[in-house]
Amino acid sequence: MFKTQAESEEFLQGFLPTLQETPQEREVVLCVPFTNLSVLSKNLDGSRVHLGAQNVHWEESGAYTGEISGPMLTEIGVRYVIIGHSERRQFFGETDQTVNLRLKAAQRYGLTPILCVGETKHQRDAGETELLITDQLEKDLVDVDLENLVIAYEPIWAIGTGYTCEFTEANRVVKLIRSQLSNSNVSIQYGGSVKPNNIDEIMAQPEIDGVLVGGASLEPASFTRIINYK
Repeated sequence: MFKTQAESEEFLQGFLPTLQETPQEREVVLCVPFTNLSVLSKNLDGSRVHLGAQNVHWEESGAYTGEISGPMLTEIGVRYVIIGHSERRQFFGETDQTVNLRLKAAQRYGLTPILCVGETKHQRDAGETELLITDQLEKDLVDVDLENLVIAYEPIWAIGTGYTCEFTEANRVVKLIRSQLSNSNVSIQYGGSVKPNNIDEIMAQPEIDGVLVGGASLEPASFTRIINYK
């Protein structure tokens, strides 16, 4: 929940010119608050940056105050949507059942969902990481098209805490996630205190296809350094 429309436009002015040296095969997506989607859609038109939302409802319309539907997003050029982020699960009552409904709705309306899975510090300390991840995937992905999906492994204990999951451990869990999928080509990202000073090591891991960036994406130079990892 960052940046007004004016702040978003200012961000783009500093951000878009920095992508000139970015390899063409790297895909860049900005997932912004609902109020910023329209203004970014206009400003990103013709650029290499795709637009994403931070949530989507499972119905096309209805009495769901405060929610946003798939057609509302696709109408303004949104292509991606984050679903099941740990903060939605932790603070707003998101369950694996509602995550599954949102995933299917996103795909139904032409969006590519970015599914977030991950464990808390308590769950990790209790040795439940593998069981939890497997359970989340099993429930979240019922009848979901694995040809149109991105998955982000976000160890909750490493988000906004300054702690980054050991890169080899993150790689191990991402490999575990991939082993649970019938389509091994699904893009699987890592998210959790991703920063300019650790991105090169993260992306050196063979199983990690990309990153879901939080606070380090709020400043153009910081985000560009992450995108242009070595």
